[in-house]
Amino acid sequence: MVNVSVVIISKDERSLGGTLDDLRDHVSSADVDVLVVDASAGRLEDLTREHPEVQWVAFVPPEGSTKTVTIPEQRNLGVLSATGDVVVFVDSGCRLTPGWLDALIAPIVDGTEAVTAGSCRSINPSPYDAITYTDGYVEEAPTLNLAFTRAAFDAVGGFDESFAYCSDMDFSWRLADAGMRIRMVAEAQVLVDWGGARRQHRRSWYYGAGRARLYRKHPRRLRSLARRDPILLVYPLFLLGLPLTFVLPVYPLLLLIPLWRSRDVHPWRTVSDHLVYGAGALGQLVGVAT
Repeated sequence: MVNVSVVIISKDERSLGGTLDDLRDHVSSADVDVLVVDASAGRLEDLTREHPEVQWVAFVPPEGSTKTVTIPEQRNLGVLSATGDVVVFVDSGCRLTPGWLDALIAPIVDGTEAVTAGSCRSINPSPYDAITYTDGYVEEAPTLNLAFTRAAFDAVGGFDESFAYCSDMDFSWRLADAGMRIRMVAEAQVLVDWGGARRQHRRSWYYGAGRARLYRKHPRRLRSLARRDPILLVYPLFLLGLPLTFVLPVYPLLLLIPLWRSRDVHPWRTVSDHLVYGAGALGQLVGVAT
């Protein structure tokens, strides 16, 4: 029998309670345990009382650390604290659909895969509504809904703690570089509340910066940037070209192209998020340059 550990990282996220409630319906076996790595400094103490079945691991930043975002550190601590041969990550606040866990880990349990990823669906309107999922292999996957063997984790050395955001994508890329494919299991679906426009814009900025940081670490992947990450290429270039508006007033009308292409999926919100994403990428590059 394969032992499985479900790991969630959290910091002051009240929505964690809903995820843990859902997990009670999925964790019916003694071979599955749930672990939360919490950086809330006791502010979620009520949730710890409501969920005694969960192993709570308090994350305390090392003395002298100035990092405010400790996502990769918490992920590494979660895996190191877990006892399972298979580790499952799901984001705090995700709601779990029936059969989620069994579907996600099945290809690993039967020995055919070392890494699997599940799909997600937005609870509220989001640019991510445009993403479609089919079974097969994917080039990368976030820890939003991810499972892997402990051997796979050890093979690539875990999550790179020099990152703030996108350490999970870096983890994916290093798994691929080590010859491990990520199997998409579309029926292993979670529901995600991405929050309002302000929260999404904040996320887009940091994801843009994190994505640019990824290509700094993996420069050989720049050759496929236009194919893999057209948004990361097009929107920073558009923003850099904004001064052209002084001599070419119609320049901003270029945005009509992505607005039309995303007309069926919240076009204005999608384009505004992509602009912020591009600005975050530029912020990362400028920060490096200065």
